[in-house]
Amino acid sequence: MKINSLFAKLGLLLLVCGCTNRSATIIPNTGDWYPQSEFEGVARNAAVSFTIGNMAYLGTGLADTKIALQDFWAYDPIGNTWTQKATFPGKARSEAVAFAIGSKGYIGTGIDSPQGNLLRDFYEYDPITNLWKQIADFGGSARRSAIGFSVDTAGFVSTGFDGSEQRDTWGYHPATNNWTRRADFGGSARVGSAAFVINSLAYVGTGSLQGVNQADFWQYDAAQDKWMQRRPFPSSDLQGGYGLGFSINTTGYLVTGSGGRSVWAYHPDDDSWIPQQSFEGAPRIKAVGFALNKKGYLTTGLNGSVVFDDLWVFNPAPQ
Repeated sequence: MKINSLFAKLGLLLLVCGCTNRSATIIPNTGDWYPQSEFEGVARNAAVSFTIGNMAYLGTGLADTKIALQDFWAYDPIGNTWTQKATFPGKARSEAVAFAIGSKGYIGTGIDSPQGNLLRDFYEYDPITNLWKQIADFGGSARRSAIGFSVDTAGFVSTGFDGSEQRDTWGYHPATNNWTRRADFGGSARVGSAAFVINSLAYVGTGSLQGVNQADFWQYDAAQDKWMQRRPFPSSDLQGGYGLGFSINTTGYLVTGSGGRSVWAYHPDDDSWIPQQSFEGAPRIKAVGFALNKKGYLTTGLNGSVVFDDLWVFNPAPQ
């Protein structure tokens, strides 16, 4: 479904940061959002994405018919074009995880619909050959709403829901095609977290536990297999999680979910959160976010019964 023009023009929510330890290199309440070419697949929510080189890849998810999807697409930011790629070979699913390691992308876990089965199978995508192959099943329990990210030569999956919220973390090593148990996520178990990676350190937080919003934020050092708590997300604009994160240069960005359109920049050097220009599209949860060529992107998602196929670009403030 195309975004309703009146819905897109709802007022913006600008929040003021209460932090005193503010980075001098990030300007508050700046940055610019503007629309790009709409996603050419079916409008959806709870899809996954990863980036390889100068391309983004997006697939799976849940259509407004409540039927899970298997189609897979590539986005070229230079030409502002979408191209359909080989169909994801596993069961159609939503609320899966994805990450990229080197020149390959990976998708797994999630839930099929309308059957409602939780999944733990995993697949590797090669963009050069446009081929998929099944790899080792995820090492933990079948689950949905986990978080996935990659650090250097390994991929990681943490938290999620397998009948109850979880906090275990697993690492995937493509050289050996195996999963190893890593240190549990430093905070409580949860679903709907957000994550980004800066200088080989992952940052994970927000989400919800049994419907209670979680504002804590954690740094994961994969080399040391250690979690360290960082400054909590400062906004009350959480609404059950399912926001999204991406990183540009040495700054992370968190775009909140259904509670509003607020955008916050995280600077790891001084552990500060700084409000940025609010998202200018309709508020939503379970959208997809990624970064390419020093810009952030947001597409798809859900608000009530409305699913989206619009694509928005965030050009950050000068740093």
